[in-house]
Amino acid sequence: MKNVVIIFLSSIFLSHSHGNDDQAVILNAKKLIDALDFVGSPISLTNQNKLIKANKIEDVEEVFDPLSLACITINPESRVKVKGLMKTPNLIEKGWSVYLIKIVNEAGVTAPLKVDSPQSFPLANSPSNLLADRWIDLEIFRNRPLNPTLSGVSVEYRILQIYSRDSGRRSAILNFDVGQGTQDLGFRSELLQNFSCSPSTDITFKVIDERGKPTTAAFEIRDKFGRVYPLMSKRLAPDMHFHPQVYRKSGETVKLPKGKYFIKYSRGPEYYSDEKEFNFNDDNQIAGFNLVRWIDPSLDGWWSGDHHIHAAGCSHYSKPTQGVHAPDMMRQCLGEDLKVGSNLTWGPCFDYQKQFFTGKIDKVSSYPYLLRYDIEVSGFGSHQSGHLCLLRLKNQMYPGGDSKDHWPTLCLNTLKWAKSQGAIVGPAHTGWGLNTNSSELPNFEIPPFDGIGACEYIVDVTHQVPGPNGRLVPAVDFLSTVDTPIVWELNIWYHTLNVGYRTRISGETDYPCIYGERVGLGRSYVKVDGDLTYNKWCQGIRLGRNYTGDGRSHLMDFSINGVEVGTKNSEVKLKDQGRVNIKAKVAAFLGEVPLPGQIRELPLDQQPYWHLERARIDNTRNVKVELVVNGYPVSEKIILADGSINNIEFDYNVRKSSWFALRIYKSSHSNPIWVLVDGKPVRASKRSAEWCLKSVDQCWDQKERFIANDEMADALSAYEHARIEYKKIIKESSLD
Repeated sequence: MKNVVIIFLSSIFLSHSHGNDDQAVILNAKKLIDALDFVGSPISLTNQNKLIKANKIEDVEEVFDPLSLACITINPESRVKVKGLMKTPNLIEKGWSVYLIKIVNEAGVTAPLKVDSPQSFPLANSPSNLLADRWIDLEIFRNRPLNPTLSGVSVEYRILQIYSRDSGRRSAILNFDVGQGTQDLGFRSELLQNFSCSPSTDITFKVIDERGKPTTAAFEIRDKFGRVYPLMSKRLAPDMHFHPQVYRKSGETVKLPKGKYFIKYSRGPEYYSDEKEFNFNDDNQIAGFNLVRWIDPSLDGWWSGDHHIHAAGCSHYSKPTQGVHAPDMMRQCLGEDLKVGSNLTWGPCFDYQKQFFTGKIDKVSSYPYLLRYDIEVSGFGSHQSGHLCLLRLKNQMYPGGDSKDHWPTLCLNTLKWAKSQGAIVGPAHTGWGLNTNSSELPNFEIPPFDGIGACEYIVDVTHQVPGPNGRLVPAVDFLSTVDTPIVWELNIWYHTLNVGYRTRISGETDYPCIYGERVGLGRSYVKVDGDLTYNKWCQGIRLGRNYTGDGRSHLMDFSINGVEVGTKNSEVKLKDQGRVNIKAKVAAFLGEVPLPGQIRELPLDQQPYWHLERARIDNTRNVKVELVVNGYPVSEKIILADGSINNIEFDYNVRKSSWFALRIYKSSHSNPIWVLVDGKPVRASKRSAEWCLKSVDQCWDQKERFIANDEMADALSAYEHARIEYKKIIKESSLD
């Protein structure tokens, strides 16, 4: 283990007088009293009295020099040199220590003073052979009451806050720089400083769930200054350097110095989150947390899952290992109460991560928490036409090689291979490349089709391909939602539903790429009969026996005339037009006060894309549950988002074959139920069919150049097939 030092340097001077500047030095020295108190290192009353009585610079030096780690001299040519004033300053493992830096400013420089170190390289960017030497981070504290830059007076001091990650004797080279604004650029001086770091003590977490059982949760630990523990930039798995939180199960520990902490704790969107103050001392070394749910859909058979998470790439480091291993990802799922995690291997670290694929749930799984490795076609193969999530694979490697460098460039060919082995498949992060200016749903703008979302989907949805028994099955099972702007995702889905295709939706996070905060920010809740298994969960996605969203609202047991979504082919058959009855159990939870940051006021193309705050009506806790028919809301119910379960009911007069869904817009969405009148297929919108046809041509214009020569004939045939199908549907459709 290593130690980490973070240095904050704060100017105490606000003005500079010519000649004798004793008065300016003394005046600003008195401001340093408040600053030291603010950072948690107040000076003694004796020293405060000395400063109050001071009348010359020497009086200030008498107080502050003994507290100074080093003295920096900036000569009249703005050259910097540094001299150590302490032999072995003491630090505290996992805690902050405070020292001063003295500046003798002969040049009157008014630029910022900067500090860095070769021992402070960011974790994600350093080679593994530097891990033992990487232990120091350096920052400059520029907040009030202190000035962010040097004042130019002859003598000034800055506050030095030092954080040590571990105990023991360590050394660091500190580089001091006055940079731009001086006579020359970037003069530096180095100080080799030795430190002695006193050990801290473990705090033990006692984490109890709503049943009185020990569990795992997320903890964000901060001191009164808002500083995060353990230091994020120096974390290694299982703690992630891009998270403020750590995950601990009951009985596990975090090493901290003695002191007062504010600990936020949570366990995914189905639990209340809270914060408690904890005073860590010799008599109080166990922090207890009792978690409380506001809802548990699994009790009624609705199991949460995220079909798109990663153990490598994006925010994950590539050294000392290529990403993280299964136990680390399982900890994330446990801490967010995510029952199913589809851990997808993709381009970065592919050849390393492929070793974890087994074709079944990973051994770290602990019922009902299931983790399985599968594949995202991303960074290779057909990814230019849209990334693909391939779930429930039996074989992870496309024939013809043993890596990622030989895969098809046409999505449809990849889908054929996956479906032949019984996989459940769909495009990832649907909205990328399908952006529109309109916020209406549906809208009829033709997107650019220039991204890595569900672009080729507009072609592939028209195809059926052989399944494992040779029977034809749809080439695409689902579209991914929640991790891209909601209008871009739902628009293409609504249009293809309107012309009769039956693609379902599923929720994903694309952790830690689109969202790095935590797994399960986008979720699917799948209704499973009997015990939960990964295969059943994926089959529920294929059948549409699920709803999707951010986990803050729930659309359970959606049914029409007694037919539940995802059962009986999700079909209700009427001999003639008539009235149908729609039922569901709906719940949502909002705090009484809107979250800071006004999430609901953010543009739809800014994160978080799906969030219940976006559904809040004015400043109330009310949200709107909408009945959607053929893409348009036709009726609504207002519910109080206080966590209670509401039995809602609609009646609707059906005149032609249509698809129905429920949504709490921008938070959750059900899959469709089809009401077929007189056995006719859904042909809800001629404009939607025309939109689809135009979109095929737009997609071809963007994606043709990415198709390999040996697949060009396949691509031409696939796109032409789609055109023929949409032209046929246009003829069969009536105007909206």
